[in-house]
Amino acid sequence: MADDLVKLKPQVYRDERPAEQFLRYHERTRRAEPGPTYEVVRCLTSLIGLAAFRVRPYGTERVPRSGPLIIAPNHFSNMDHFFLGLGLRRKIHFMAKSQMFVRPLDCIYTTGGTFPIQRGKADTAAFETVAAILARGGCMATYCEGGRSRSGKLADRAKPGIGRFALESGATVVPAAIHGSSHVRNWKRGQLPRITVLFGHPFRYEAQGTGNVSREDARATADEIFDGIKELYAVLDADPRRARAAARAHVAAG
Repeated sequence: MADDLVKLKPQVYRDERPAEQFLRYHERTRRAEPGPTYEVVRCLTSLIGLAAFRVRPYGTERVPRSGPLIIAPNHFSNMDHFFLGLGLRRKIHFMAKSQMFVRPLDCIYTTGGTFPIQRGKADTAAFETVAAILARGGCMATYCEGGRSRSGKLADRAKPGIGRFALESGATVVPAAIHGSSHVRNWKRGQLPRITVLFGHPFRYEAQGTGNVSREDARATADEIFDGIKELYAVLDADPRRARAAARAHVAAG
């Protein structure tokens, strides 16, 4: 239930620092895969995920092992990045709000595959970084909802960004549902939810090239991708106590 969730702090959308201050993070991400920091953080957070939240991924064999890839999950918790990557060997790039990029943590973020986006403004540098990642055959995780759901429920509609990424690049898209993470914030009350991750079947759109996608087409495509996430989430949420049995049945059905 949404009314039993620990309340989140108010969101701060504006980062008044100049865009030039973030260019070095983008430049590193555009030219290279995440460094050793990624594996260190992945190992540590996987231990936490397995021990505290009993994370179980299903359908990981559906995720292509190479080539440009967009993984599209729902987003309830700051831990979703780690839950998503726990069962995958591919290194995943993540977009994060620019307010997180302060010293000394910025070094961990940028070498760990994370790059900033300045919310509340048209951040062309972030879009160029996504294009560069996909152009070199990298893997990018993008949250259709644009940010964490504060209600504990899926949003009604997706943000158009992921639609633009998918249409411009022609990258393979894999929808994913993360179930249980809406209650991760309740760890302060001693409540540690069980997390189930279900990956969907891959699909792709014909590449249209940079600058050739209208906002209307991007939004329609984003909604289509988000519909796939909603379908996967509904499989897990039909009976939350049997989410894992439902995930196994979904994968077994092909």
